[in-house]
Amino acid sequence: MDPATFNALAEPNRFHIVELLCRRPYPVGEIAQKLHLRQPQASKHLKVLADAKIVIVRPRANKRIYELSSKKFKEIDGWLNRYRNLWKKRFDRLDELLKKEVNRS
Repeated sequence: MDPATFNALAEPNRFHIVELLCRRPYPVGEIAQKLHLRQPQASKHLKVLADAKIVIVRPRANKRIYELSSKKFKEIDGWLNRYRNLWKKRFDRLDELLKKEVNRS
């Protein structure tokens, strides 16, 4: 997993942009308006997200439409899955130990 992904998501405005884009793709102007940002500020945040491959930019007429990258989120999910599996194994072992302890008493 590229650390740039988490660096990009760590900034609150960029995180809010990602949350907004979960609903549907938006042009930069609507993103700025909905999140109460100035358009240049929103554009800078979107550039960081695009550089981290978190969002995809699609030109449409004179607008730039931003949407989430399914590829990047599959990558994040794969990375997280290793940790889910690790914790599942640990909780399974804890369950076994607790059952043994209950059976002893």
